[in-house]
Amino acid sequence: MQWTRRSFMAASGAALAAAQTRPDYQLQLDTLSQGFDGETCWVHPRAGIVPGERGPAVVLTMQKLLLTGSDVFYALNELRTDDLGRTWQGPRERQTELGRREEAGGVVAALCDFTPQWHRKSSTLLGIGHVARYVNNRLMPAPRPVDSAFSIYDAGQPSWTPWRVIETPAAHRHLRFSAGCAQRVDLDDGEILQPVSFGDGKGPNQVAVARCSFDGETLRVRELGRPLSVNVERGLVEPSLTRFGKRYFLTLRNDVKGYAAEGDGLQFSAPRPWCFDDGAELGNYNTQQHWVAHSAGLYLVYTRRGANNDHVFRHRAPLFLARVDPERLCVLRATERAVVPERGARLGNFGVTTVNREETWITVSEWMQPRGCEKYGSDNSVYAARLRWRRPNELAER
Repeated sequence: MQWTRRSFMAASGAALAAAQTRPDYQLQLDTLSQGFDGETCWVHPRAGIVPGERGPAVVLTMQKLLLTGSDVFYALNELRTDDLGRTWQGPRERQTELGRREEAGGVVAALCDFTPQWHRKSSTLLGIGHVARYVNNRLMPAPRPVDSAFSIYDAGQPSWTPWRVIETPAAHRHLRFSAGCAQRVDLDDGEILQPVSFGDGKGPNQVAVARCSFDGETLRVRELGRPLSVNVERGLVEPSLTRFGKRYFLTLRNDVKGYAAEGDGLQFSAPRPWCFDDGAELGNYNTQQHWVAHSAGLYLVYTRRGANNDHVFRHRAPLFLARVDPERLCVLRATERAVVPERGARLGNFGVTTVNREETWITVSEWMQPRGCEKYGSDNSVYAARLRWRRPNELAER
């Protein structure tokens, strides 16, 4: 069918009407770092806030990747700004607290896929990620163990606590139990809803939301919600959770297509593929997606096919933002906007941070694999795409 403006508006007038009421924002794209040494590159830039009387400090962690390997990561580094990005301190390597560790049999463990987020009940910046393991600087052969781990930021020092594996009861232990690259929801009573992917390392991975306790020092899994699965390739990984109104929403990575689900926080509907409001599939695949939650609207950040980006690995650039219709759980095509440009390098590993009522930041770096992507202009820039809301976000920390 040939879609004209008139026919499209007739078919999806309700969605477009909703789009017209979306929270308006201005986009400011800041470059926090740039420069490419040809051997390593910065990856996984994700930020958390530490509230203060004069406004929040923003603490961003990222780490180096070895270009000659696959997912070979080094110690986390930290950038910090106390003036909303006008000036930055760092990067400071945190090898002692957030670096690699030697284990038995020549195995080296590394904390990665780390996401810091402010935990209001304990007044703590709590970072959660997962532990990759290497032999001779290459990922251990599958099936290999993957743990979830956490660290706590001391804003006064400033420093981090040495990373620790999340305490998990025997009934919920799996060879792979990963909270990497995930957005979580903190409840008013201090409990944490942390989405995780898990499996035996052989069959497809499943996803569930873990209800966790956190007392400011120790993070423990208390309960695991209903598992979600799709019998496709590696199954589901890298889930992200958000709350909008009285409902919870999951977005899920899969090798073939991205999926979404809705539920009460622990029990969710069957996953369904992400689509635009006109019924066409979104085109995201084998790449994570994350949420931007505003009190007046819900957004998805993602990459996709069909954007003159066939030269980009897995079509992982540019980085798009679009509003979600939470009733139909679809993306409103008319609201889509590229918030970080495509310059040949992939942008698929990123983070979202609600900084204050006025701003939400999307942080990402140009991942310089495969070799040669720099010929399109990429140089391992680390970006903060700052969404400056015209209407205050009542979901933000006060």
